[in-house]
Amino acid sequence: MTALAPHLSTFLREHLPSERRASRHTCEAYAYSFQLLVCFVADRLRTRPSRLEIEQIDAPLILTFLEHIERERGNSARTRNARLAAINSFFRFLEYRLPACLDQSRRIHAIPMKKTDEALVGYLTRDEVRALLDAPDPCIASGVRDRAMLHLAFAAGLRVSELVGLRMDQLDCQALSSVHIMGKGRRERVLPLWKETATVLKAWLAIRPNSGDPELFLNAAGATMTRSGFEYILAKHVAMAARKQPSIADKRVTPHVLRHTCAMHILQATGDVRKVSLWLGHATLQSTEIYLRADPTEKLEALAAMTPPALKRGRFRTPDKLLAMLKDTRRTKNYVE
Repeated sequence: MTALAPHLSTFLREHLPSERRASRHTCEAYAYSFQLLVCFVADRLRTRPSRLEIEQIDAPLILTFLEHIERERGNSARTRNARLAAINSFFRFLEYRLPACLDQSRRIHAIPMKKTDEALVGYLTRDEVRALLDAPDPCIASGVRDRAMLHLAFAAGLRVSELVGLRMDQLDCQALSSVHIMGKGRRERVLPLWKETATVLKAWLAIRPNSGDPELFLNAAGATMTRSGFEYILAKHVAMAARKQPSIADKRVTPHVLRHTCAMHILQATGDVRKVSLWLGHATLQSTEIYLRADPTEKLEALAAMTPPALKRGRFRTPDKLLAMLKDTRRTKNYVE
């Protein structure tokens, strides 16, 4: 029997950040997935988490765990798949270190991912975006910072991890004409900035505290802004924007909705999904196709290009009363029999 703890520690602390060069957010997500799994297995087997052994974590137990997080914790199918992906990655890591676990690993890899609904993406209209960007108060320091964050998140279509992790050295501080983004999968891209975005960024840089942190955006304590901190800021300004634009109150506005909004506006302006993919930093066009399904423009063009089938005019004839009576009588007789 092989202890789980040493191999799991090596996987999370050495293999992921050093060999796989996974981002900090990926490492944290994987660690939380295994925290849930280890606590569940230890409770089922009535033992301490540190005493768990790899051979105890078999495919039936993992299936039970996946059912548990869906049923008891209320996790979605996407979250279930993310937890399973973390487990699969760990057992692929073990295949080279513990050949004796190959059969166990093969059975775990055979667990299928759950199909998920491909819902249409949510996004904001131009008026709703304007109301949101105007919500922060430019007369106070936090308002200047919030306006810069909202402008940059929308204009560059940034993921929330890219926004809060943006460092000072990733900006072209001379003219603020572009920003250098280190995206998902360690894919880099350089994005030009609108003059309006550069203006609000200059206003924030002029009053940004010199706390020593390299990140561009800081919280009220002068430390690096967190994901949850930006989510709180966004929710606060969405509530304020709803007073001016009531339609925004009916939408669930998350940091990723700002990214979707940027993509939809680029698609509607250019009509080229490749430019949307380039701007967002997608690895393949398949990830960008979700915006084509949500945008009705091309569907309307296709509808206008098609010739509707001609319908032949006909004359309405009143049903014969005798035939109607006979059919009704026949149905009634069959019912009685």
